[in-house]
Amino acid sequence: MKVVLLGSGNVATHLAQASTAAGMQIAQVWSKTTENAAVLAAQVDAAVLDELDAVDRDADLYVISVKDDAIAAVADTLAGVPGLVVHTSGATDLAVLSSLAHSGVLYPLQTFSKLQALDFSKVPLCLEADSAENYSRLEAIAGRLSTAIFKISSAERTVLHVAAVFVCNFPNYLYQIGHELLAEKGLSFDLLRPLILETALKIQHAAPAAVQTGPAVRGDEETMQRHKGLLTNHPVWQDIYDSLSKNIKNAKT
Repeated sequence: MKVVLLGSGNVATHLAQASTAAGMQIAQVWSKTTENAAVLAAQVDAAVLDELDAVDRDADLYVISVKDDAIAAVADTLAGVPGLVVHTSGATDLAVLSSLAHSGVLYPLQTFSKLQALDFSKVPLCLEADSAENYSRLEAIAGRLSTAIFKISSAERTVLHVAAVFVCNFPNYLYQIGHELLAEKGLSFDLLRPLILETALKIQHAAPAAVQTGPAVRGDEETMQRHKGLLTNHPVWQDIYDSLSKNIKNAKT
C-alpha cells in the first residue's frame, strides 16, 4: 500500500512510523516547512514532496495531518485522485473533504510527542467515511495499525475532542503550574510524579467522581484559604484554584 503523508507534526510522525511498521510504504512526505518533511521522510525512507502540485496521483491513501484551518486548502490540491483521502483532526467535520471522490477521517485519540515512544497498536482510532465502501477500506487500513477501532461520526468526534481537552490538555497545564510553583521554592517536580501516576491509574477502573480527594471534596475551607494565600503573587493561579475548588464542591453536592 502506497501512502502520501501531508504533514510532519506529532500525529503525522507517529502515524508514519506505525504505518511503516505495518508494512505500508510512505511514498512522499510534505510539510509547510520542507526541513521538517525531510526529517520525517528520512525516518521512513520516503521522498520529500516540495510542492503539493507534484503529489503522487496514484497513491492508495492520502493522510492530511495539518492544522485544522489548513485542511481544506491541502484537500483542494488532491481533487481527482482515485485514492482514499483522510484527515486526522478531532475537531473538523468530514464535510471539509466533500469535494473529493473518496474521503474519510482517521482520528487517533491520543496525545503525541515526536520523541515520546508509544504503542500505536493500543491507540483508539476513530473512523468515519463518506460511504460504506470507503469505510470498509479505511477500517481495513486502520486494523493494520491498531486493535482499537471505533466508528465515530463527526458530531461524536467533536464531543470526544472537547472531552480530550478536559482530561489531557487542561491537566497538563495544571502540571505546569505545579512545576513552576515547586521550582519557585527549589523543590523538585519528581516529588509529584508518583501522585500524578496513581491518580491516572485509579480512574482506569473507577469513575473519576468516585475517587476524588483533596480539601475541596472534604469541605476543608481553612486549608483552601491557606492555599489561596500562598498563591497571592499569582492571581491567575489563584482564580483557577478557586474556580476548580468551587466546582468540585458543587459536584459533590
